[in-house]
Amino acid sequence: MNWRSRRSQEQPRGGDGSGPILIHALDGFLGAGSATRLAANQLSTGRGELVHEFDLDEMFDYRARRPMMSFRDNHYTDYEAPTLQIVLERDVNGEPYFLLTGPEPDFLWERFIDEVHDVIEDNDIPLTLGLAAVPMGVPHTRPSMITAHGNRPELVDRQNLWSAQVTVPASAQSLLEYRLGQWGHDAAGYVVHVPHYLAQIEYPPAALALIDALVDRTGLNIDVEPLRVRQDDALKEIEEQIEEQGGASVLSGLEEQYDAFTRGAAQSLLASDEDLPSGDELADQFEQFLARQRKDDQS
Repeated sequence: MNWRSRRSQEQPRGGDGSGPILIHALDGFLGAGSATRLAANQLSTGRGELVHEFDLDEMFDYRARRPMMSFRDNHYTDYEAPTLQIVLERDVNGEPYFLLTGPEPDFLWERFIDEVHDVIEDNDIPLTLGLAAVPMGVPHTRPSMITAHGNRPELVDRQNLWSAQVTVPASAQSLLEYRLGQWGHDAAGYVVHVPHYLAQIEYPPAALALIDALVDRTGLNIDVEPLRVRQDDALKEIEEQIEEQGGASVLSGLEEQYDAFTRGAAQSLLASDEDLPSGDELADQFEQFLARQRKDDQS
């Protein structure tokens, strides 16, 4: 198999860091609230030029994340094959950017990273930006919090509200940033904090926060109006379910804790913290809402 990517005809290798940036938004471990998938869908125009496609058949665990098939009467009619691709896209103003989307590889991380590295060098990409989302003990009634990171301090373009040294499970995305730093390539990214009681359903506000951070940094002009409509609908339904199921008191406690933190209280926002309302407690309050959302997603 040839692991080398073909070069984009529009952006030949120049060696001076003048190519478009590369944005990666993978669906997987760092995809709470489906925020990365929703952001990727908004960044994908459907008119881009395929630059590189990974051999996902060797990288994907089909039994853990089974693709969907359609069955009608007595036969199968369609199969949604997963794909992992890098595409050259353009924003509303025609500004180019590379977009890496698809499921996070389950296997062969180092080979995946080698292939991304080839694309970066072949297309003179000056910066790689990752979009990710994690479940945290934050309320949906407050603005989505972003944690910025980078493989050089100069690449972190905003101040984080909390700082800590922690050991976390690795991901293909985080390893990509680490390896690129070892090879002398700039890489940075943003992680949005998704309310942990909404982490298993689509949460459009988190996707919008990621795109807003991306736009603030790059100046890209991305049409997010469809995502804003979905956000308004989602938040309205969440509020209706809270009112119907009497979850206001639980939510109020989470809001008080969050507000105390933003005022400087020394406490962690990690969802596993024992002082936070438990995920089970919040999930019980929103059980009907979550069940309906999952049913809608599958229909």
